[in-house]
Amino acid sequence: MKNKNPGLALFTFIVYLFLLGPLVIIAVTSFEPGTVLKFPPTGFSLRWYKNIFEVDMFMSTFKTSILVSLLGNLIAILLGIPAAYALNRASFKGKETLNALFLSPLLIPGIVLGFTLLKYVVITFHIPVYAALLIGHTVIMLPFIIRVIGSSLAGFDFAVEEAALSLGSSRLSTFFKVVLPNIKSGIIASVLLAFLESFNNVDISLFMTGPGVSTLPIQMLTYVENYFDPTIAAISVLLMLITAGFMFLIERLLGLTYFTKQ
Repeated sequence: MKNKNPGLALFTFIVYLFLLGPLVIIAVTSFEPGTVLKFPPTGFSLRWYKNIFEVDMFMSTFKTSILVSLLGNLIAILLGIPAAYALNRASFKGKETLNALFLSPLLIPGIVLGFTLLKYVVITFHIPVYAALLIGHTVIMLPFIIRVIGSSLAGFDFAVEEAALSLGSSRLSTFFKVVLPNIKSGIIASVLLAFLESFNNVDISLFMTGPGVSTLPIQMLTYVENYFDPTIAAISVLLMLITAGFMFLIERLLGLTYFTKQ
């Protein structure tokens, strides 16, 4: 018979309740038919889900968030793949320092990083808001790209690359025809992770947005300051579903064990 520990079971239940309880409450209140956020709801209605698509501020900032996340992802991929390859394949002086520099946005508090970017990107160099926002989101996406692709490269047998080179293939051709196809699942997973980080980001966007330029999470904060209806709860449910879908795809592509390597 298996030993059962009632105390451990109770502790596990409390932890899950603490983590999932607020999400359940938000999901339930999103169906409130009234004009004020209530729990438990007084009925069932989808009116606030419909209201999301009728409020111009949400749709415009949603487009901005998508555009910034996609463009930033593209730039981060173009920078991150060569960087991850060099960090895994080459040996050079300062390699550890360079790796720490690439991963530093994950270690620095978001408020500190956002203020630093505001001071030096926007104020010092007078870069336009859209461009500054794109730079900020690229900076926070780059560590995810390098980390995940680096994990994929760590499991890649570089003897295959050397065999292709010995057969007369150029280094560039070998990289595109041999290396990249073997790490494509890692590339896709890194893109999804980076997109989620960018799309849901608040701290960097809070500093890098300006008059007439905002992202969906920032607009949600602004909306809460002026309205108390269940629209924000409805948006939160949709974002939770999108995030869960992305994480499912990432787990299917790589498996959670990839993120514990290196």
